[in-house]
Amino acid sequence: MASQMILRSKLQDPNRPTPNEFQNFLLLYLCFYFLLLSYLIKFVGFLFSITKVFLKVWNDICKRDSDTPTLLVPSGKTFLLNPLKFRGPCSFSPVHFQLEGNIVAPSSSEAWKDEDYTKWIVFYYIHGIIIDGGGQIDGQGSTWWKTNCSVTNCPRPTALHIDNCSNLQLNGTHHLNSARNHISIDYSDHVNIFKINITAPQESPNTDGIDIGHSSYVLIQDSTIATGDDCIAMNNGTSNINITGVTCGPGHGISVGSLGENGAYEIVEQVYVKNCTFIRTENGMRIKTWPGGSGYARNISFEQIILTETKNPIIIDQNYRDLVIDKANNMQKSEVQISGVTYRDVIGTSNSKTSIKLNCNKNSGCTDIFMDVVNITSISGKTTKASCKNAHGEASSTSPYVPCLSQDSD
Repeated sequence: MASQMILRSKLQDPNRPTPNEFQNFLLLYLCFYFLLLSYLIKFVGFLFSITKVFLKVWNDICKRDSDTPTLLVPSGKTFLLNPLKFRGPCSFSPVHFQLEGNIVAPSSSEAWKDEDYTKWIVFYYIHGIIIDGGGQIDGQGSTWWKTNCSVTNCPRPTALHIDNCSNLQLNGTHHLNSARNHISIDYSDHVNIFKINITAPQESPNTDGIDIGHSSYVLIQDSTIATGDDCIAMNNGTSNINITGVTCGPGHGISVGSLGENGAYEIVEQVYVKNCTFIRTENGMRIKTWPGGSGYARNISFEQIILTETKNPIIIDQNYRDLVIDKANNMQKSEVQISGVTYRDVIGTSNSKTSIKLNCNKNSGCTDIFMDVVNITSISGKTTKASCKNAHGEASSTSPYVPCLSQDSD
């Protein structure tokens, strides 16, 4: 048989399957056999049916109460899937989605004509799930990238959407060419991501690696992200995020925000980025807020960072994108408070003359900005410059010199 999916669960005695389990396996085997024949006769029919089969198998394992029921996508096989949502809650925790083969998105937007255009694969309302294996999630986003429009007026689907989940582990998977974000984590907690690889062309628009919103206690570790936008972005409602051992580039760096768009009150706090590398990225460590918004970004640290030809290694921008104009044609100022930001043990090179940019406004400013052992040079080894406005804090052993931060003489 050219393609198969195996539904399995660990039994007390795996050598003695019950009659019902044997019947389920036989039915699945026959189902895939006839689906394969349908594929050879009529491709579109196969596409529709295989998505239904994935959901049928998921519903079956979600109802099981045995030890770690598993949906296995076998190695060496590729499945083309329409938009689908794996729903919980499940009867047993954790459930296991073992991705050894490949799953591929439709290349045409027609597959979304009756679906939510912003999502492709969704895991929803699941407590305790393991997604692992050496398989691949291919968003086939190139068709969407050609559309000349903004994200708001013609939305594109995120490849993998984690929504309202807890105790989730994502490990060892490969993600490429999403139409928009490769992974979005929303309204979830205790999410652990290890050793994943995310890839998209540098020119692909809005293809963030991992976007996090309204979520807490997220760990991202030992992963490589190379996309056309932020490697990792932390948006409103995000707290207690640990990012360590991540290699970013190309892309737009690791970002907090943007926060406060359209006058919104938005918050991010307790973000820890450590032992990360930026290679030829547009930005390195970035915090960005909109004029007219409110809220805060606080208690954020970047430590043990290596930079290679990064355009904007350190950037805080409280005037992100276009300035907002009020009814009296007066420029609004950002009221998103930025405080408690630490940069420690940051070394490497920048391909621009100004490697540190702290662009804060008069009203709220940026407070408690601390730099310690920061050394950023040009590619040729020459000293770079820093620009800063309305930022307050302290710099120690920092090059380039940051004029608006007090200098520790020790």
